[in-house]
Amino acid sequence: MTIDSFEGKIAFITGGASGIGLGIAKALVGRGAFAILADMRQDHLDEAVAAFAAAGQGERVEPLLLDVTDRAGFEAAAQDIDARHCGIDILVNNAGVGTEGPLRQATYADWDFGLGVNIGGVVNGIVTFMPRMIARAKERGGGHIVNTASLAGTVQMPGTLGIYATSKGAVISLSEALRNELEPDGIGVTALLPGFVKSNIHEAKLNRPAHLREGSGYAESEEALSERVLGDDWMEPEEAGEMVAKGILENAPFVVTHGIFRDAMQAKFDAVMEATPPA
Repeated sequence: MTIDSFEGKIAFITGGASGIGLGIAKALVGRGAFAILADMRQDHLDEAVAAFAAAGQGERVEPLLLDVTDRAGFEAAAQDIDARHCGIDILVNNAGVGTEGPLRQATYADWDFGLGVNIGGVVNGIVTFMPRMIARAKERGGGHIVNTASLAGTVQMPGTLGIYATSKGAVISLSEALRNELEPDGIGVTALLPGFVKSNIHEAKLNRPAHLREGSGYAESEEALSERVLGDDWMEPEEAGEMVAKGILENAPFVVTHGIFRDAMQAKFDAVMEATPPA
């Protein structure tokens, strides 16, 4: 039995104070859930809490300052949530960074930053909360995990997005395997594959820890990325959030926000099938 209503459910959302994460939080809170907004940016947390308060939903959310690469921080948060809320029903591993730059310039610092957040943060959320969610699902019935991947993980991307695409492809594979394993426990798993959505993912340089700035080959690339102008035709985070809410209720394996890479996705699949020998 997976989730069929958000009323009374507790959701934990990483990167939940801006962009897609905030859009998901708004969709879930609007349907009766209580959302814990985990984010490493205090300014974003302050703005998000103020927005919910202005909408008369201030009591439906709580902020949590968290770096998703901090395993001890994750565990401390989970223990606190266990004590005050008896656990969570919905885990949204959404926090991500838009690591970008030529692969030939990438150093260990760049790989560690991109993979540490985009796939490591997802792993940390799963290892911390999955056992707790399994136990809670037995008592309350159902649960759900959403992992934010990207359409970049489904097609061939330029070298400048190599680290990003690598991490997002891994999130897709992890989500598929996890969905199969957690089905008997009544916990659904959805991989979110967004396209162009208005967010702050381009602010990578502001979120990179000091020790991973040293020796980085991406300083110039991240400076240029930080000046990226969001397209007026890009999807609003709230629309993406509504799609995720619907996907959770339907226990969808994937939520895809855009069809822009449809032909490229089909071409990649066809190329793999063409290279596959007969059974």
